[in-house]
Formats: sequence, structure tokens, C-alpha cells
Amino acid sequence: MKIDWSEYRRVHASRANLLIHLFAVPLFIASVFSLVKYVLRGDWVSGVIVLVIAVFAMAVQGNGHKKKPEPPRPFSGPANFLCRWFAEQLVIFPLFFLSGRWWRQYQAAEIQRES
Repeated sequence: MKIDWSEYRRVHASRANLLIHLFAVPLFIASVFSLVKYVLRGDWVSGVIVLVIAVFAMAVQGNGHKKKPEPPRPFSGPANFLCRWFAEQLVIFPLFFLSGRWWRQYQAAEIQRES
């Protein structure tokens, strides 16, 4: 999978949005893995709770994107939404963070804000 970092940086250019992602993405990841665990165990109540948490994490991120001047590309349909969403949450954002790109983007956003 080739990641277009320029597109990713473009839509994650605000400090507020970067901070939202810093907390919401791990929350989403933990919720998804917990959901799988609870469904496999047949623990439906816990499954519903973590599903609600995952939806909350999605909504928080979506709200953060709506407030930016440069929104992400629109989804072309439900399959495109699911593929792009899970790719960003489970692969792209963790790589963005672990590679140090998140921190560089956060610093650049702060400099842009102050100038």
C-alpha cells in the first residue's frame, strides 16, 4: 500500500485535529479489537458498549475534519468509506504517528498559526 503523505498532511493540518486524532484513533483501535473479542465470547452487552465507543471515536474525528478549511476527499460509497476508514485507523495514522510525522506536522501547524 502506497500512502500519499501529502494528501494526509493536507487534511490533518490543524493542531486541534491532530490532537483529536491522537486520542480518538487509539480509542477506535482498542474498541474494534475489544468488539471482536466480545463478539467471539458471546458477550453482547460489552460488545455493544465498545461499539458505541468506536462510533463515538469516529464521530469525534469526523467532526474535527468538518471544521477544517481543507476536508478529505469525499467517499465514493460505503465500500470506499469502510476501506479508507479502516486503513487510516489501523495502518496509516499509526504509521504517521510512529514515524514522527505527527510531531513534525503538529509543530508546523503551530508555526503556521503564530505567523
